[in-house]
Amino acid sequence: MQLTNNITATVALLAGLSAAAPLERRGFSALLPTSPEDIKQVQIDARGSLPNSPPPPKLEQSSLTAFQLIQFNEQFEVAFFSSMLENVTNGGNGWDAPDKDKLIDALKVVVAQEKLHALDAKGVLDHFKAFSPPPCQYQFPTDSLRDAVSLAETFTSVVLGTLQDANQLLAKNGDAGPVRAVSAVIGQEGEQNGFYRSYLSHPPSSQPFLTTSIAPFAYSALQAFVVKDSCPFKLTDIDIPIFAPLVVKQMVDGGEVRAMNQKLSFSVDLRQLITAGRFLGKDTGALFVTYLSGLNVPLSVPVQNPQWEGSKITFDADFPFEQNSMFGLSIAALTFDNGFASPDDVAKSTLAGPGLIQVN
Repeated sequence: MQLTNNITATVALLAGLSAAAPLERRGFSALLPTSPEDIKQVQIDARGSLPNSPPPPKLEQSSLTAFQLIQFNEQFEVAFFSSMLENVTNGGNGWDAPDKDKLIDALKVVVAQEKLHALDAKGVLDHFKAFSPPPCQYQFPTDSLRDAVSLAETFTSVVLGTLQDANQLLAKNGDAGPVRAVSAVIGQEGEQNGFYRSYLSHPPSSQPFLTTSIAPFAYSALQAFVVKDSCPFKLTDIDIPIFAPLVVKQMVDGGEVRAMNQKLSFSVDLRQLITAGRFLGKDTGALFVTYLSGLNVPLSVPVQNPQWEGSKITFDADFPFEQNSMFGLSIAALTFDNGFASPDDVAKSTLAGPGLIQVN
């Protein structure tokens, strides 16, 4: 089943996939096993079991919030790879694969493994009687196998950066218990991404140190896939801010950015952002594009050539690729400050983001 509906914002936000003619809209959910028999079957399909080590004695509230985001994301991944598996199985224009049976087998393993990731995060939350977010309905802007793999590679890169953030938070909170499990998931997601990158004819590993991310960027990016009002809970029940989407024009046009110094073009609509009122229609001398790339200190450059149309603004900003070797994923945010010491400092000064930039 080919899926898209008004996909421009989603495409711009996540992978710069080419917008096609409108296709049938369909929502996917993430059905997780509940009975012991069903869980056992998923473990067989996943080629491994849920961890059976005892839960940690305590977790700080912010650590529990990290697991709420992990569960929210893993359920999205279950839905995405289930839809991808269905599309490849059914075949059709754009979905034919040379080694179809091998790809189907691989996707079945991935779906099962993502279900176990979601169940593991849910188990942590249930143990501490914390809110466990049930699945939403999701839709995906992919109308070919290559588009789907490209999207999978991009959001998996964001996941790999966000799980770094989760481990950093657990360490800061003194919550060492889950670190090994989160690190095991990082390795598994990295194995996946090497496969996706190889399919796209990219080097299996994009960088020596993968770009870090932060929870608000991941939570904001995931909203592009959630069918509006489909979540059976308030999005604010997960205590993570959601930013306005930041569109990177070059990603929309080409799906990736050339490996060179250049100006990138951005756009954002700030009308629903209360804190943006003091900036609307005014000089943008106090606004910056801040990049996260690798494990480097956040890099901020001034906004250039701003054009306001009501609450919408388009602008340019330098992308200093050569000085900073910005291969792989770079994450852009529109900020009203600069000079950040670490990625953790960026969120409190962010108006819009993430803008996801791929250089291969």
